[in-house]
Amino acid sequence: MTTSPGSDALYHDPRLADFYDIDNGWADDTRMCLDLAREAGSVLDFGCGTGLLAAACAERGARVVGVDPAAAMLAIAAARPGGDRVTWVEGDGRTLRLDQRFDLIVMTGHAFQCLLTDADQLALLKTIAEHLAPQGRFIFDSRNPRGREWLEWGPHDSRRMVDHPRYGAVESWNDFAHDPATGIVTYDTYYRLPNGELLAAKSQIRFTSKEYIAALVDENGLTVDRWLGGWQGSDFVPESKEVIPLGRLK
Repeated sequence: MTTSPGSDALYHDPRLADFYDIDNGWADDTRMCLDLAREAGSVLDFGCGTGLLAAACAERGARVVGVDPAAAMLAIAAARPGGDRVTWVEGDGRTLRLDQRFDLIVMTGHAFQCLLTDADQLALLKTIAEHLAPQGRFIFDSRNPRGREWLEWGPHDSRRMVDHPRYGAVESWNDFAHDPATGIVTYDTYYRLPNGELLAAKSQIRFTSKEYIAALVDENGLTVDRWLGGWQGSDFVPESKEVIPLGRLK
C-alpha cells in the first residue's frame, strides 16, 4: 500500500496538520460524541487527531485518554485549551494496551477507514473490546461505499478556498483513484499557499460495507445496539451516507 496511518504526511507533517482543524473542526460527529460523553466518567478517543473532542470531554470532568499515531497532531492537541487535562498517547490502536477500561470509546473523523485490511480492522476492534468497561459503549464511523462519496473528490468538485490564520486565503483541492477490488480509495490533498508553494499529501482509506463491519464486530466479542446512518441520529438504511455502530461488549 502507498501510505499507512503511521506515514501519511497529511497528519505527520506539522505544516499540513496545521490545516486539520480548518477543514475538520466541530461537526455532527464530534458534537454527538461529546453528548454521549455526558454520561461517561472515562473516555478513550482513538485517532484523536488535534484533540478537539478529547479536550472538550476532559473539560467536563471525564478522565480522558487521546491516542493518535501522529506526533504532529498530538502537539496541536496538547497545546489547545483543556489539553493539559488529557493523557495523550502516541500509539497505534491496533496494538495499544493501556491496562485500563473506559465508559466510552470513540473513533470519529472516519479514522476507522485508515485501517486498510481485515487484519487491521479486526485488531482495532479487539483493542476496543480489551479497553471497554462492562457497561461501556463504543462508537465509530465509516462512509457507506454505496454512496460512492469519492466521486466528489475530484479537482473540479473539491476545489475551495480556506482561510488560514497565518497564510491567509489558501487554495485547496483533492484528487482520487478508486480500486473496486479492495474498496481502497487513494486520494491526494493539496494546499497552494499565497506565495505559490504547494503542500501535498497522498492518503488511503478503505470503504467497508455495513454487513462486513457487523461481522468483524461480532468476531471480537462486541455487539451493536443501534446502527446509525448519520451523525444526526438517523437509523441506518441501505442508502445512508454513513455506517455508525453504537454498541457494547456482548
